[in-house]
Amino acid sequence: MFRSTFLSIFSGTWPMILICSVIIVSMRIVWVIKEKQKIIFYKELLGLCFIIYVMCLFYVVTFQDVSWSTSNFVPFKEMFRYRIGSTLFFKNVLGNMIMFMPYGFFVSYFLKLKKPISIFLLAVLTSFTIEFTQLQIGRVFDVDDIVLNIIGALLGFLIYYFINKMKEHIPPILKNQVIYTILIVILIAGAMLYLCNWGVI
Repeated sequence: MFRSTFLSIFSGTWPMILICSVIIVSMRIVWVIKEKQKIIFYKELLGLCFIIYVMCLFYVVTFQDVSWSTSNFVPFKEMFRYRIGSTLFFKNVLGNMIMFMPYGFFVSYFLKLKKPISIFLLAVLTSFTIEFTQLQIGRVFDVDDIVLNIIGALLGFLIYYFINKMKEHIPPILKNQVIYTILIVILIAGAMLYLCNWGVI
């Protein structure tokens, strides 16, 4: 289900992703050369992944059809309607959490957050802005989405926190840009192979 959801999002966003990525990467390369800055490749990859994630998030929250739903201003009203394990449960409950896990991870990574309260407040602001915008453009406002988005962002923060803690215990020889870049490339390639159902994954 998550694979098909990803593919449907990608099919609607790939032109925007391609054009914006080329513009951003080319501008970044020119800036690095002009300013004689050192490129840390894995950080550049993570930055590009975050930009692509934001574009996909924008598509999901502004273009996907939700004509079957109505606004909900009562906390926990909608999420407890779905039977655990049902398609609607995966789409509306787990989906809203998973959708914001990258947000929690990327924001925590780039801002070097150490306390969950920081990502909590940022997630509240971002998720509320999304729901308010949806209400203004003819979609629906769902307070449960805000709750689930916040949980997802906090899970993303925890992933960042544990990875950061693990880095303290790995041998110094593994703490270099080449190793980090290889790991990021493997993770991205593995995710693409799985989500697009390529190869044997």
